[in-house]
Amino acid sequence: MASLRITDEPAYVLHRHDWSESSLILEVFTRNHGRVALVAKGAKRPSSGLRPILLPLQPLHVAFGGDAEIRNLRSAEWQGGHVMPGGDALLSGYYINELVLSLLARDDPHPGLFDIYAGVVAVICSEHGDALQTALRAFELLLLREIGLLPALDAQTMTLASLQPHQRYNLVAEGGLRQSADGERASISGQDWMALQKALDSPACFTDTLRACAPVVAELKNQLRGLLHYHCGVTTLRTRQMMIDLQSL
Repeated sequence: MASLRITDEPAYVLHRHDWSESSLILEVFTRNHGRVALVAKGAKRPSSGLRPILLPLQPLHVAFGGDAEIRNLRSAEWQGGHVMPGGDALLSGYYINELVLSLLARDDPHPGLFDIYAGVVAVICSEHGDALQTALRAFELLLLREIGLLPALDAQTMTLASLQPHQRYNLVAEGGLRQSADGERASISGQDWMALQKALDSPACFTDTLRACAPVVAELKNQLRGLLHYHCGVTTLRTRQMMIDLQSL
């Protein structure tokens, strides 16, 4: 069987690590082929044209080939548009990359999610504060929905009972959406959960989900954290622990 040859493929580098003195192994999120592993031979050499562009959060077009699990990167071209962020924005970028690495299987295309990822990267590279947090919450919701791990947000999961607009509900990792018990903190009203579901179902799901997340961004962070940790199989994501450690200095 002929080796797979892909050209001019939109992509972002999710993670990179040394393979030899001169080469790198890359985990790359591509639009039409999903998450793929590539070897970039000679990319660490000072003379390599790949060295300054194989960075996270930078829009690329790549060409690669091969039929092994780790394929050969043949070329990469920077598409421009984003300056490498720093501080909280950079950590936020590493965070969404960790989610993609943890939750997406290799060679499983998600072109719609790729476009949403590109939109979130644009926000990360240009915004800060509340806008940044809102974009992260929107991406978490859209990622979980894309891979089938988000329950419907307009009904109680176990009973399928409709939500009451002024009642409070919590999203539980093993039980889905359920009515809050007395004293539970960070719950969200039925009205807001239903607004989130409507936004997720919208043709303009990214921008509409951004708007729906904004009024409940703090509560939503707590609601989604347990669900993400559960499905990633960790108690704390590495990037979140890094944020905690930096804040304690």
